[in-house]
Formats: sequence, structure tokens, C-alpha cells
Amino acid sequence: MVLLSCTACVWSHWTLQGTDWSKDVGGGWLEGRNVKGERGLVPTDYVEILPSDGKDQFSCGNSVADQAFLDSLSASTTQASSSAASSNHQVGSGNDPWSAWSASKSGNWESSEGWGAKPDGAGAQRNTNTPDNWDTAFGHPQAYQGPATGDDDDWDEDWDGPKSSSYFKDSESADAGGVQRGNSRASASSMKIPLNKFPGFAKPGTEQYLLAKQLAKPKEKIPIIVGDYGPMWVYPTSTFDCVVADPRKGSKMYGLKSYIEYQLTPTNTNRSVNHRYKHFDWLYERLLVKFGSAIPIPSLPDKQVTGRFEEEFIKMRMERLQAWMTRMCRHPVISESEVFQQFLNFRDEKEWKTGKRKAERDELAGVMIFSTMEPEAPDLDLVEIEQKCEAVGKFTKAMDDGVKELLTVGQEHWKRCTGPLPKEYQKIGKALQSLATVFSSSGYQGETDLNDAITEAGKTYEEIASLVAEQPKKDLHFLMECNHEYKGFLGCFPDIIGTHKGAIEKVKESDKLVATSKITPQDKQNMVKRVSTMSYALQAEMNHFHSNRIYDYNSVIRLYLEQQVQFYETIAEKLRQALSRFPVM
Repeated sequence: MVLLSCTACVWSHWTLQGTDWSKDVGGGWLEGRNVKGERGLVPTDYVEILPSDGKDQFSCGNSVADQAFLDSLSASTTQASSSAASSNHQVGSGNDPWSAWSASKSGNWESSEGWGAKPDGAGAQRNTNTPDNWDTAFGHPQAYQGPATGDDDDWDEDWDGPKSSSYFKDSESADAGGVQRGNSRASASSMKIPLNKFPGFAKPGTEQYLLAKQLAKPKEKIPIIVGDYGPMWVYPTSTFDCVVADPRKGSKMYGLKSYIEYQLTPTNTNRSVNHRYKHFDWLYERLLVKFGSAIPIPSLPDKQVTGRFEEEFIKMRMERLQAWMTRMCRHPVISESEVFQQFLNFRDEKEWKTGKRKAERDELAGVMIFSTMEPEAPDLDLVEIEQKCEAVGKFTKAMDDGVKELLTVGQEHWKRCTGPLPKEYQKIGKALQSLATVFSSSGYQGETDLNDAITEAGKTYEEIASLVAEQPKKDLHFLMECNHEYKGFLGCFPDIIGTHKGAIEKVKESDKLVATSKITPQDKQNMVKRVSTMSYALQAEMNHFHSNRIYDYNSVIRLYLEQQVQFYETIAEKLRQALSRFPVM
């Protein structure tokens, strides 16, 4: 099938005579046949169908020469348009989200290309020989590059049904320091979405919530209780995870558009649904819009322009989507939210579209999410609120620095273990074997055992070189992945803290507003109460963050040390075997 693209229409409205338009195939495309006899699809917006004897002032005519010109122009322009579209998805960024923290501005996520490539680089391919609970404990959220483009109609047209055209089989993990996060060939960067991009955040700061005359009683309430370690979210009595599996390749529009869909199975229902990456992208956007001012939402794996259907990339993306879903299922507020539940439990296309539109019309988003929260505790005074906010900001900034330092050190160690260090062991091994060869040429009787032992010692060092090169994928990889995940979490806090600081400043200004009769004393009391609610929410989220942090780092550092012990014990055993071959004099 040939795509007959009338790309010349970007300058004016063209009419292609001499072309047989047989039928409208839907989705904004026409099937036709040109004067060369080639059949293909053309966007309906680019075509005006005239009567066979009709003339048009913009007509290109129906000569073969004209058609050949348009065909050649179409090919070149289509290629240029494709390149421009690809570049639009690769939003360059390298800024530290904390650099503008004091101004309460969102920072950009940093892209990754390989743990051994450069600081803040990509994670290595996950080793498949990992503990059974690894996906539950550690995730691989990646830098987010913005929501999928297209309007609501495009979403409806791109609905993925339950059937797929082909089945994808898993392949072995790549043998490399890192299957790239995103497309390293295209050097695609990434960007964190600014919260003020969305409707809930477009209002002037926190006034929308603080100065609302009367907050409607929301149907969805988020209680906050005081536990042993302070304010905390209420955790559901039964938890669940979501298994992401069975990637399948599908196509539409006569194969012009292909996609990969994944099967999602919540463990509490065991009923599967299918989603494409763009649907995950939509969920991320909705969660960020609704909860982003109160809860850090980890980002998705990178988008990728080319190589999207390569088996290794599909497997890597599926593993990281699994980790992202697991992280969402672990959060007591996110996992119980209507939008998240609808994403996992819709029953048909109609129910999906209805739930999707409902989520997009949700008014309890942005700072208004705090109107759904009900702390079961007395109101805090402004001094304590400000102290709590400062403490969170200080800790998260310090942890961000510590995580980045460990990433930098880890990347340097990764490069050394996969580059210079194995080469040094190989040099030692080759030098020993060369020495044994020289000794053997002496012709002296009685040194055979020594020469054989030296040769085996050289081979042992070559084996050690291979062990050193492979070891980072067994231990350092997971430590790096965990740190990269938390770097992503910590990058959300400047926005969250900025929201809270903005609310505190508004309350401080309330006395002036009362004095000038711009607000009433009752309005001021409401503002203090509401900023207290925001503070309880921040403390509850930090308690959740700390409990996960302690669990995750305990698990990943234990795994790292266990693998290191096993690594050095293996080397020690090989050296003991080499030593045993030397004769005792």
C-alpha cells in the first residue's frame, strides 16, 4: 500500500484531478489511485474531489508531469515533517528542579543514556536473576516528555480493542551496561511537566482554595489520621498490585499505524484490561493534574521515536511500566482514586470513554484536591506549619544532593568496572601466560608443573576480568535504579513545597487584606484552617515517603552487599584454586 500524501497542501488548497478516489476508509483518510496506478491513503483534509469535467482555480491539472512533481514534493516534505514532529517529542532539558526552588518553579527531569555513560545517565538493563519481590520493591520510573498530542477525537479513534494482530514473545535481556532509557541514538532528552500547564494549576496560586467562600462537600473524602509517627494517610485494609504482561503488536489503517498494547491484571480482581503506552501517558497526566500539588507522581519510562517495536525495548518498557504501576498501587490515595480504579477496571470501550471524559472534567484537581482532605486533628498554628514545610524542604533538598552524588560515584565505578579494570586483569593474565611460554622455551627439565601453574594463574585472571565486567549488572545496577527512581520523586518536591509556601505567604498577608476590607475576619480564619489542612497532607505524604524510602534502601543495599560478598568469594575461590596448582618448595 502506497501513501499518496498531498503534502503540497501546506501552502494552499490543492485539487488532484486524474486520481480515482474509491472510498472513505474512516479516521480522516481516503483510499485512492493516482494516474500511475498506485493505490494508497490520503488525508481527507488534503483532498478536494471535483467532477470529472470540473475545473478549479487552484487545480494542479491532471498531467503525468504535474502528478510526478507532486509525488516527489510529497515525499520530501513528508520526510521533513516527520523529522520536525520527531524533534517536537524530544524536548531538551538538563536543568536541576531544585535550582529554582525558591521561586517555586518546576524544574526539568534529566535524561539518561547509560549508567556508565555520564553523570545522571541511564540504568543498565535489569538482570533477570533477581529476587522474586524485586518488582514490588523497586521501580524504574523514567523521565517524562509530555502528554500525547491530539484532541479528544483522536483519542477516540485510537482506541485499542481487546484483539491484537500478533503475539510478542519475550527475549533474553540485552548484554550491555544499559538498555537505554529512551532512544540514545536520537539523544532524546526529557522534560517534567510544569504543574501550571493544566486547568487546576492555572488559577492565581492557592487563592482558589484558600479564599473559596464555601467548599462543597466532596463525595471523595481523603481522611488524614494521626499515627505513631504523626499524620498519615489511611491505608486500605487490603492491598493489591497490577501485573503488566503479554505485550502485543497491533495495527490499524491498513498497517500504516502500529502500536504495542499491554495486558494489565489487578491482583484483587484477576480481570485483565489492555492499554497502550499513550493510555499510561494519559493516566500520568490525570494523576499529575489531580494530585500533583500534594503527592509526588513518579514519571513514566521515556518515549521513543525509533526502535519502538524492537523486542529489547518492548521488554524494557514493559518492566518499567510494571514498576510504575506497582508504585502507584502502593500509594493509599492514588490506588483508591476513581481515575486509577477506572483505568484498571473498565469493562468496554464505552465505559472507558465515559470514565476518561469524567476524569478530564474533574474540578477537584490542583490545589482543590486539599478540599477533599479531612485531618482528624486540631488545626496547627502558622509558625508550626511553616516549620514543618521548611523541614520537608530541607530534607528533600539534602536527599536530592545525596542521591545525585551516589549516582555520580556509581556511574564512575560502573565505567571503571566495565572498561579499564577488566582490561587490567586481562593484561595481568596475558603477561603471566607469556611468562610461562618463555619459561617453557628454556628446555630445562623439571619446571613443567610451575609453567602449567603460571599458565592457569593467567587464565584465572582473565576469568576474573569477565566477572568484574559483568558484576555491575548484578548489584550496582539495582542500587543505581533505586537512586534514579528517588531522584525522580525528589524532583517533584520543589513544586509541592512551592505550593505550600505560597499558601503560607497568603495567610501572612491576610491581616492587611482584613484591614483593607478585602476579606473578612472569618475569611482569615478559614485560610488558617485550610493551610493547616495542607500541612497535614504534606506531613502524611512525607510519612508515606519515609516508610517506602526505608524499606527500599534497606532492600537494595542489602542486595548490593550480598552480591558483592558473593562476587569476592567467587574471586577468592578461583585464586585459591590457582594457588593450589603451584608446587610447594
